[in-house]
Amino acid sequence: MCSTTSLAVATIFLALFLYESKAQLNATFYGDTCANASTIVRNAVQQALQSDSRIGASLIRLHFHDCFVNGCDGSILLDRGGSITQSEKDAAPNANSTRGFDVVDNIKAALESSCPAVVSCADILALAAEASVSLSGGPTWTVLLGRRDSLTANQAGANTSIPSPVEGLSNITSKFSAVGLDTNDLVALSGAHTFGRAQCRTFIGRLYNFNGTGNPDPTINSSYLTTLQQTCPQNGDGTVLANLDPTTPDNFDNSYFSNLQNNQGLLQSDQELFSTTGSSTVSIVNSFSSNQSAFFERFAQSMINMGNISPLTGSNGEIRSDCKKVNGG
Repeated sequence: MCSTTSLAVATIFLALFLYESKAQLNATFYGDTCANASTIVRNAVQQALQSDSRIGASLIRLHFHDCFVNGCDGSILLDRGGSITQSEKDAAPNANSTRGFDVVDNIKAALESSCPAVVSCADILALAAEASVSLSGGPTWTVLLGRRDSLTANQAGANTSIPSPVEGLSNITSKFSAVGLDTNDLVALSGAHTFGRAQCRTFIGRLYNFNGTGNPDPTINSSYLTTLQQTCPQNGDGTVLANLDPTTPDNFDNSYFSNLQNNQGLLQSDQELFSTTGSSTVSIVNSFSSNQSAFFERFAQSMINMGNISPLTGSNGEIRSDCKKVNGG
């Protein structure tokens, strides 16, 4: 009887602890200290979009790649130097592909001018992701705030924890599960590939030698394959860009899912959501393709879920004055 009671108390305590850990982030965190933080971020993103149509997708990718490594702590923004001996920027999923750091620096400078030493770099990434989506025609959501910035980076973690465009669905599902995200989150967040670009090197294998077969990936639509082979010739420049969404490349909408149904997913990790026989992801793709509102609603919730991955709060971490380096570094 006593052990049962103890177990019940422990279970309640754990549930309260988990609730508290997430409840520490809240929508009004900067209400008294930097009330215009969201507006400052949004204005900067809007200005950046005027000269760079890719920047919205690039900024949301920074938030995604940050949260999957030690949680949403701004560690992806740290340059190598001082106490940072290895930068996440140099990890395989990020090197020569992550971008938008200059926009983050501009946002940080504007915030430091308005309310010094208040808004974390980790929160900047969360706010910039929401602004990027809503300004591109996608949903808006209430960004929960109060994250603090890490004092360390984890390059090894970035190499192993971030989902790869050439990984199979089971591996990617496992990586999402490892950070507390489920299959609905996986499909919804993959829908961020409704805008942005990818380099030829991330999908060239599908075009000519899929899984060592010497043939293209059989799931690629034949006319789409021809187009992609023209964009990315064999032994060509691997840094050439292709639209992740060939139909509405700069708009945040649900056409990504229709593209998958037409076998026009650019990355292997995209197309497998629809082409993996028997997978629960197939029905979710079909649902989002037929109902943009359902996609938008789920995407917003999944972004909140992702933003809740292991944030540093309270007295943990710090508020960096320069997102590229730890204070005093």
